[in-house]
Amino acid sequence: MKQLLLFLILLTSLTLAAQPNFYANYEFGAADTLRGALSPARTCFDVTFYDINLKIDINKQFISGTVDINYKIEEDFTTLQLDLYENMDIQQITLLGQPLKFRREYNAVFVDFPIVQKKGSVGGITVTYSGNPIVAKRAPWDGGFVWSEDTKGQPWVGVACEGDGASLWWPCKDHLSDEPDSVSIRLAVPDELMAVANGNLRDKVDLDNDYTRYDWFVSYPINTYNVTLNIANYVHLKETYTALDETTTSLDYYVLAENEEKAKAHFKQTPKVITCFERYFGKYPFWDDGIAFVETPYLGMEHQGAIAYGNQYMRGYLGGMIPNDMNWDYIIVHEYGHEYFGNSVSAKDIAEIWIHESFTTYMESLWVECAYSYEDAVRYLKSQKPYIVNKEPIVGPLDVNFEDWGGSDQYFKGAWVLHSLRHAINDDEAWLDMLRSLHNKFAYTTTTTQDIIDYVNVCTKKNFTPFFQQYLYYPAIPTFEYSLDQKGKKTKLRYRWKADIPDFDMPIMVGEREKYTMIHPTTEWQTITLQDINDFSVAEELFLINVKNVNE
Repeated sequence: MKQLLLFLILLTSLTLAAQPNFYANYEFGAADTLRGALSPARTCFDVTFYDINLKIDINKQFISGTVDINYKIEEDFTTLQLDLYENMDIQQITLLGQPLKFRREYNAVFVDFPIVQKKGSVGGITVTYSGNPIVAKRAPWDGGFVWSEDTKGQPWVGVACEGDGASLWWPCKDHLSDEPDSVSIRLAVPDELMAVANGNLRDKVDLDNDYTRYDWFVSYPINTYNVTLNIANYVHLKETYTALDETTTSLDYYVLAENEEKAKAHFKQTPKVITCFERYFGKYPFWDDGIAFVETPYLGMEHQGAIAYGNQYMRGYLGGMIPNDMNWDYIIVHEYGHEYFGNSVSAKDIAEIWIHESFTTYMESLWVECAYSYEDAVRYLKSQKPYIVNKEPIVGPLDVNFEDWGGSDQYFKGAWVLHSLRHAINDDEAWLDMLRSLHNKFAYTTTTTQDIIDYVNVCTKKNFTPFFQQYLYYPAIPTFEYSLDQKGKKTKLRYRWKADIPDFDMPIMVGEREKYTMIHPTTEWQTITLQDINDFSVAEELFLINVKNVNE
């Protein structure tokens, strides 16, 4: 067994290492590399804690305050790199109250220390800063603040920054690979408003000048882009969620006062979603921090423990994008699904954000399977198939902060990749067990595509490396080529795969619907005889493939 697993892992590594670089001719600038690469000035320290303490001036769309950054020192250094967009002004950076020199390059901030900071020790600096953060033009698809109003003209503020990065509004080590163990988020806002962030509300402090500070605390590792703030005339709806093991956590909704009654009715579906995903993946990963949904002036975002909800209390995706005979809220399902994949299991590099989006989009179909049926889940996935474009690989270029790739294929194509893998494995119990164990294996960590592939190979005791390489690293999907020679009740089927990967060998189902036969094509022609086939079909509803009859 150990020798087999070692062989599979070695084969995986060798095959991926030989993959051609689709992005070789793309041009990336210094700013892309500074944000995307793990230079020595970033790998020399590991952030353990952020203390964000800000005042928000809504009239001026201005924020000001401090961020304390605590870290472990991984390698000796005299310079470390932080990130903060260049439009934000840094007043000072201090170590134990003493100012440090710093310089800026694009959105990177290089902090110089007077003496060597020694490996194995700990450190902490404080950044004092202020500015008008970038305003999002179309949140959440572009990053920035949203300064909006409710229907009564009261302020309604939110932020979304996936891809663009948390450093558009607060200084941090803005790379997916480094998640702090915990975060304190203290937000001072006008008295008549409420500030909602991630985690648990620990305190509410009256300040001078008609401001109130809300002190929130996150007790789990968290992606920096998931750290959030929400400001509005909120009302707080609170209930208790009971897990399958009878333990309880808080389930909170922060909604505009004008939508209180609507929210009470609409969010009744939420516990059902939570229970379904608990059955598949285990308890909500951030149990001690509770579950919360916060109404936002943009569609949604997976902010850990404070999910941004802006679907206007409609079914589907603003009323659409799910079959007409289904009635569930897409944003509740998708963004809550991210608590498992995206927030608990996180990618190390933005190029591998499929680990967040593909798994979570596939989880939508699992919700449909749980709430309706397996057949409805397949039908739901088929409704998403038109959104697959196959123009670029699902996995992007590593070590650069470059998000202009992948598009919807990180979502819908990625979900179909997992759908195809399920049916290639052809054992639903093993498939669902592997999904659950995969989450548990990588929970509260950052991981890579390679890690996921290795884990699948180990669990299945098969080499699915060619499968993943074709679907993740090449734009095109494989083509099942075949010809038929029917004589009486016997049908001779000749078949092969046409793919970019020479050893692509995904099993597939063919024959008559409802009684498919599993075959194991390779890129070499094979021939088998099928009995009693009246209407030959290829299971395109179960596999993401092209199909070509070479005789037509």
